[in-house]
Amino acid sequence: MIELIPAIDIIGGKCVRLTKGDYNQKTVYNDDPVEVAREFEAMGFKRLHVVDLDGAKSKHIVNVDVLRRITTETSLTVDFGGGIKTEEDIQTAFDNGAAMVTIGSVAVTQPELFISWLHTFGAERMILGADVRNGMISINGWKEDSQESLLPFLQRYIDHGVKNVLCTEISKDGTLTGPAIALYKEIMTAYPDLHLIASGGVSSTEDILELEREGIPAVVFGKAFYEGRIDASQLLNYPSSH
Repeated sequence: MIELIPAIDIIGGKCVRLTKGDYNQKTVYNDDPVEVAREFEAMGFKRLHVVDLDGAKSKHIVNVDVLRRITTETSLTVDFGGGIKTEEDIQTAFDNGAAMVTIGSVAVTQPELFISWLHTFGAERMILGADVRNGMISINGWKEDSQESLLPFLQRYIDHGVKNVLCTEISKDGTLTGPAIALYKEIMTAYPDLHLIASGGVSSTEDILELEREGIPAVVFGKAFYEGRIDASQLLNYPSSH
């Protein structure tokens, strides 16, 4: 079965979702992200994707207290991203219970630094964030587009041991218009052994089942779940096709 990864995005210590990464299009779903995390665990989810949106904006980790509370008050496997720019930021995330960190912008702007982190912390603990807009990688909370095109970007780091990639199609994110399945299939065709995490646009249980049928290894979802469009029990009890 496809790995199911609910997302908690944090601004000002609250659980929110943005539309297409726009901080002006923000919906607050819960004042306490830890309560949300406990609910996910109670439903049967094992994994959680936590994004420090304040951190992404300010370029350093901000909501470390929320991360620590989630990892101490639940047994969820947490991957954490948003604002990780230094080795100290990575260490802070790990020291506060993150099992993995998601890194995007640094991999674009400082490739040698990112490669050194792969060696220092281990590629299995790093998720390469590949945020895509019009086929190009976008950075710094999606405020800037780079000159990096997606597949060569992935190839560079797969060559250095990257196994986990979180790919977000920005034009889809928070829109509930369905995931960019053609994009994910293109990636999996090129790199069949990659643990690809699809992100952006998931609107329903059926979207996730379609990703499962297409052989996508994992999916992150947020807004669709918070708006009652995803049947957690159906997904968690779905007969494995593998």
